[in-house]
Amino acid sequence: MIRVELHGLEVYGYHGVEEHERRDGQPFLFDIELELGEEPVSDRIGSTVDYRAVAEVVRRVSDERPLQLLESLAARVADALLADFAAAAVVRVRARKPKVHIEGFTVGFSAAAVERRR
Repeated sequence: MIRVELHGLEVYGYHGVEEHERRDGQPFLFDIELELGEEPVSDRIGSTVDYRAVAEVVRRVSDERPLQLLESLAARVADALLADFAAAAVVRVRARKPKVHIEGFTVGFSAAAVERRR
């Protein structure tokens, strides 16, 4: 099994429960894992999943429309990755919001994780 991973991919998005989050935007961090059904047959980028293309899918999904929930964002990214990359048997997406404000608390980040299987 081969796993292609991107960790800490930062995409600026307009998601959140609060209206100002959807209006002003904020950075989101994505951790992406794709398990490939088969090993690449050559040492060429065309025989595997190009992580540059993975990053573009994440950006495209984030830019499509504002969402309230991290869970929804992670699920949409996972579904798009599975749809766009036939070589992926399993896709895992973790979406993190690093700038969380909860009155009276210190929060490092909030996150939601989704796994999809073919």
